[in-house]
Amino acid sequence: MILLDTHVLVWIATDERKLSRAAEAAVRRAGHASGLAISAISLIEIASLVRRGRLDIQSTVESTLERLTSGLIILPITREIAALTIYFPDDFPDDPSDRIIAATARAENLALVTADERLQSCPLVKTIW
Repeated sequence: MILLDTHVLVWIATDERKLSRAAEAAVRRAGHASGLAISAISLIEIASLVRRGRLDIQSTVESTLERLTSGLIILPITREIAALTIYFPDDFPDDPSDRIIAATARAENLALVTADERLQSCPLVKTIW
């Protein structure tokens, strides 16, 4: 199983060409084998993208969330994940969503598929791009 950053999930649904070859291959392999997961915070990020007009939807927010996440494992934000959000280097992004997603990858021992170079450069998180 691998963990998808929110933008990767959106790109899979809207424009797969934005994915790197390594990311596309990892998503394909995990989709056929161990599974794809997202953090629960990604649901909120997607809803926020819709609210701000940055994600065009064809129907309701609820149906868009269902369509984007169908077949995915949605990992909850646990006490362990909340605690792990504070244990990143000083140069790690302060954005709570980034911290929760990275902490989820750490807690679940999953590789994170992300194009975010700030997350890729963190030695505490295994990433794929």
